[in-house]
Amino acid sequence: MKLKSIISILGGVMLLSACTDLSEDLYDKVGSGDYGKTPAEVETIVGRAYSSLRGGASDGVNFYPTSEFVFFVPSVASDECVIPTRTPNDDWYDGGMYLDIQRHQWKPDNPKLWALWKYAYNGIAATNAIIYQVEQSGLDEEASKPLFAELKCLRAYYYYKLLDWYGNVPIEISYIVENIPETSSRADVYKFIEEELTGNINYLPTEGYGRFTQNAANLLLARLYLNSEVYIGQARWNDCLTVCSKISGQLEPDYFTSFKTENQTSKEIIFSIPYDNKMGTLGNFLHSMTFHYEQKWAISATGNYQWCGNGISAQPGLYSAFEETDIRRKSILMGPQIDLRTGSTIIMPASGNPLVYTEEITDITKSPQNEGGRLNKYEVKEGVAWERDHDLVLMRYAEVLMMQAESNIRLGNAGAARPFIEQIRSRAGLTTPETIDLNFIDQELRREFVFEDHRRTDNIRFGTYYGAWWEKPADSADKHTGLFPIPAQEIAKNNKLKQNPGYN
Repeated sequence: MKLKSIISILGGVMLLSACTDLSEDLYDKVGSGDYGKTPAEVETIVGRAYSSLRGGASDGVNFYPTSEFVFFVPSVASDECVIPTRTPNDDWYDGGMYLDIQRHQWKPDNPKLWALWKYAYNGIAATNAIIYQVEQSGLDEEASKPLFAELKCLRAYYYYKLLDWYGNVPIEISYIVENIPETSSRADVYKFIEEELTGNINYLPTEGYGRFTQNAANLLLARLYLNSEVYIGQARWNDCLTVCSKISGQLEPDYFTSFKTENQTSKEIIFSIPYDNKMGTLGNFLHSMTFHYEQKWAISATGNYQWCGNGISAQPGLYSAFEETDIRRKSILMGPQIDLRTGSTIIMPASGNPLVYTEEITDITKSPQNEGGRLNKYEVKEGVAWERDHDLVLMRYAEVLMMQAESNIRLGNAGAARPFIEQIRSRAGLTTPETIDLNFIDQELRREFVFEDHRRTDNIRFGTYYGAWWEKPADSADKHTGLFPIPAQEIAKNNKLKQNPGYN
């Protein structure tokens, strides 16, 4: 069994939460009684909050595990991924919702956009409930400070996602909600996140896998400052550099070490979501959403691999953005898929054609099943279960290096940026060009963090988000698409919510 510190800390309590629908109803009561009176018991309760990072199961309306819609929506809205409608059975059409996201033509009632809202607020509800439970535990003030710090920084992570996705959202920090929450401005949400992080970082542990440490909180704060000009109209590049200087870490010599099945051993990972299917964790099946239905024969001569859905793919142009010698290019699976039973290319039953993944997609509304490069970043091997065992990487040290490089260039100091870029490029098997400018940084971010849920945020920061790209016209002049609409489903429940401009 794969042992990880966060999983072993949580034990059976986490198992119950991991296998339960994380909807609002789950948190309408907080357990009481004798449990949660000792420091060890309280720490177990705190650990339970992290299971909400995996997202929720079906609630009758939507389905939002972290590896699916929470990843799909921002990635398809960026220049990184696409979910085409597949022939001959219109697979993945889903009412045109993914086509609308690809084209930036979404509407407030798009259920996929609602999934992001529910993911973040269910995580916040879980954290608020556990903060309340710790408050009721009777633990003394000094002993409780590190626990509250961890919970508040985790909650700040969810609010950061809301800040990035929706901008103007309600801030709710109480378990007992007496009044319907009103919308807070993006500037107020930004301020709240900054104060939660800066006020709690010093109480966090310096190390601990799968938990908020000082490194993780500082990296989240650095992200806030890196995107500050987008979020509040004020650039804070120097602040980003200052915070980055406080983060310790290292690059793994092998780029793919952080994406192995046993990636909890990676020294580069700063924060991740632990998974272990033997312990009942749910929602980690991204590869099965991307590979062709017959991909199992390219992985196992006996077909000992999970069913695949043939959905999300690399957007045309992504594979070409990598140099041929760039080892990171292997994150995209391309070309003929060899049947291990025969040594020949797999044949697709629906068409009788060979399974050869192509970079180009001829028609987003009628895509042949083989078109589009496939997401191949995490280790793929024979015999895995539907629920994968690799941990989902949320933060790694390479991001710190890239933030320092970008901030220096934006401050007019390309020379100071070069050493950070050289570390990234050297590991990828590449030299660093003589000229390092913002366009280069933008493309290097695209390559280094491919399929890690960074790209939409980077597109917006660099301004490329609003231009035309494959199967997407230029966005409207008001750039309102830089924020997703507040879900119509939520406004119907709370008339105090204010819709984002451009969606009325």
